[in-house]
Amino acid sequence: MASAPPNTMPAPLTGGALALAAVALALGTFMQVLDSTIANVALPTIAGNLGVASDQGTWVITSFAVANGISVPLTGWLMMRFGVVRTFVVSVALFTLASFLCGIAWNLPSLILFRVLQGAVSGPMIPGSQALLIMIFPPNKRSTALGVWSMTTLVAPVLGPILGGYISDNFAWEWIFLINVPIGIACTWICWSFMRNRETPTVARKLNMISFSLLVFWVGTLQLVLDTGKDADWFASPQIVILSIMAGIGFIAWLIWELNEKNPVVDLSLFKSRNFMFGVIALCLAYAVFFGNNLLMPLWLQTNMGYVATWAGLAAAPSGVVAVFLTPFIAQLSNRLDARILATISLLLFALSFYMRSLYSPDVDFGNLIVPMFVMGAAMSMFFTSMITLSFRDVKPHQMPAASGLSNFARITAGSFAASLATTVWDRYETEAQGNIANIVPLDTLHRAIDQAMAMGMSQAQAVGVVTRQVMQQSYLLATVDIFRVSSIIIVCLVPTIWLCRKTMANGQVHAAD
Repeated sequence: MASAPPNTMPAPLTGGALALAAVALALGTFMQVLDSTIANVALPTIAGNLGVASDQGTWVITSFAVANGISVPLTGWLMMRFGVVRTFVVSVALFTLASFLCGIAWNLPSLILFRVLQGAVSGPMIPGSQALLIMIFPPNKRSTALGVWSMTTLVAPVLGPILGGYISDNFAWEWIFLINVPIGIACTWICWSFMRNRETPTVARKLNMISFSLLVFWVGTLQLVLDTGKDADWFASPQIVILSIMAGIGFIAWLIWELNEKNPVVDLSLFKSRNFMFGVIALCLAYAVFFGNNLLMPLWLQTNMGYVATWAGLAAAPSGVVAVFLTPFIAQLSNRLDARILATISLLLFALSFYMRSLYSPDVDFGNLIVPMFVMGAAMSMFFTSMITLSFRDVKPHQMPAASGLSNFARITAGSFAASLATTVWDRYETEAQGNIANIVPLDTLHRAIDQAMAMGMSQAQAVGVVTRQVMQQSYLLATVDIFRVSSIIIVCLVPTIWLCRKTMANGQVHAAD
């Protein structure tokens, strides 16, 4: 058995080299996160141009998610085996090549194949960029590094639908993937040029094929459940039931194997750290609520409030702008404040934003729509910085890639759960709200509304359709504000989890006696 790498980090970068490398790493993260959401709004266009049904086009999203979900937890092993710098740079280079292949795909099967490749090679990009940013910055500027990383991770999902809608409306859908090519080439060249002489120690450890096979099995089946469950009506479908049982059995078998394996693929011993365990739990649950609502908001605006894709995306834009503006100031503040305090403030601001959105009315205008998003931006500016600082308090330098890969895998999986459950819960809340409206509103009131519409020149069918549409709009509004209100409560309930962690400072100071 090979020995673990020494408990040291390569020397931090300085000056212009540090700034340029940080920008390149941030762009790598931004590109990968953006690509996981940018194609969503373009699916109808892609399906139409390739001559397939819309439900077949969803495999463009599912294939990427499944492959990426499998590859992310392997990051720790890959970086220990080949080095952090080499693994990240090769991942970005292959991602760029896969993006080019997606852009020249000639039919749906070829596009799905290239999306599988894109998802598989992109696994190390997010945890790799996070680990490298921490490594190239000195400890007293680590909060700045985390601030740079958090900006790209949180802003990219907001910009994805906007950019995807704009490109699909004004250009060819292929450019959704081709725009990655120049960015990827620049990122690859800069990172290799400035960091190839700062490679981390490696360990010649073979990949445990049984552990890897079990990981591929349970993560792949779980992602299929999450990505296809809604369209299959969840557990009413025998296929979803079978896949869920397979995922559960595979996870238990993998967990037992990993806990008893001397050279595990995923280092689960990291959860022995109190900060890592509770920090990752809080990070995942809060991110799931954020991600689910981030998907729900534009969907509600487009389907019920008459917004086009671009304006629905712009309604969320203030959160990204505020986050970018405030993050540098928060990074400086985090060197002087306990990360638990910043994390608590972040969660409370998230809760306030959700509560403000739960007060939306049927005639809410664009100005009132975006006010809560400014509060959301303030929460985003300190969320990742504080959460990662807390989680990585006890992580040794040589464990950083494994810890980053594991925490990001948990976060991405939580986001997948949220994405799958958000619209399902929304539809069920709407059905319940519609039933409540039917019970509350007298039948003669509905008849009068239909008669008034017919008096305006509509046919009976048209009048019934108009009234039905109004009832559905009211029902979806009630469902939306109910989810916002529940989200606010969930976030507040996460605050005590933060205080189960030990005191941590972003500048690297820890307090073991706390």
